[in-house]
Amino acid sequence: MDKRKILILGASGFIGNAIYKELCSYFDTYGTYYSARKSFGDNQQFFRYDLEEDDIFKVLENLRPHIIISSLRGNFGAQIQAHQHLIEYLSKNDCKLYFISSANVFDAYSKYPSYEYEKTLSESVYGRLKIKIENMMLRMPKEKMGILRVPMVFGNNSPRIKELKTFMANNEPVEVFPNLIINVTNDHRLTQQIHYLINQNKHGIFHLGSKDLVHHEDFIQEIIKRIGVYNPIFKRVFTTNEDRYLAVLPKANKLPKNLRINYQEIIDHHILS
Repeated sequence: MDKRKILILGASGFIGNAIYKELCSYFDTYGTYYSARKSFGDNQQFFRYDLEEDDIFKVLENLRPHIIISSLRGNFGAQIQAHQHLIEYLSKNDCKLYFISSANVFDAYSKYPSYEYEKTLSESVYGRLKIKIENMMLRMPKEKMGILRVPMVFGNNSPRIKELKTFMANNEPVEVFPNLIINVTNDHRLTQQIHYLINQNKHGIFHLGSKDLVHHEDFIQEIIKRIGVYNPIFKRVFTTNEDRYLAVLPKANKLPKNLRINYQEIIDHHILS
C-alpha cells in the first residue's frame, strides 16, 4: 500500500464517497463526514466535520495528510473560508490539494465547449463560488494543486438517477433542456481518473468529462429508456432559441486513452451494472 495519507473532505457525499471507495485499498485514506449516518462514525478512517461550526485546521493538524481532495458541499461562505484555511495550511506544509470544480465555471459562455486554460465566467451563484475557490488555488505554487472540472455526474446511486426514478415512480414530469449540449461522466470513471492523477503526481487543470457531446434531452431520454419506463412525461425547458453549450473538454491535459469515456458508455455502464 502507498504510504501517502489522503484526506477526502466531503467523503459522505456521492462523489466524495465514490473517491474514498476507489482509493482506500491503495492509500492510507481518510474522510470527513457531516451526516449522522452511524456507519461513518463507526469507521475509524472518518472524522466528523461541520463546515459551518468546525475549523478545518484541527482535522489537518490531527491527520497531517500528504494529499487533500476537496469535495465539500454546503454553505457557500463557509466553503470559501474552509478553502482559505486549506490554502494557508498548504503554504506551510508539504501537501497537495485536488479541488472538485464544475463545468459551471463556464456557464456564461454558451456558444462553444470550454477548454482548460480559457477564462472562466459564470452567471450562476454556484459557478461563481467554484471560480472564487479556483482563483485562490491558482495563486498557489502550481505543483501543489489540481483543479478537476467535472460536468453532470451520473451513476447508479447518483442523486440525478435517484431523482429520475422518483419522478418516474410518481408519474411526475422530468425537466429536459432540448437546446443544451453537454458532456457527462459517472462516478466509476471519474474516480479512476482521479486515482491516475494521484498516482502520476499530476498538477494543473483537468477536464474530466466524456470526450463527446450530447443534447441533454437525448441523453435523459436514453437513460429513461434503459431504466425501462416507456411513457415518461417530459417538461421541455427552452432557455434560448439556439443551442447552448455547457461542456468541459480537454485540450492541454489529456488523459490516457484507456481512461477516456464517451457518453454512450456512461448510459450502458450505470444502467446495466
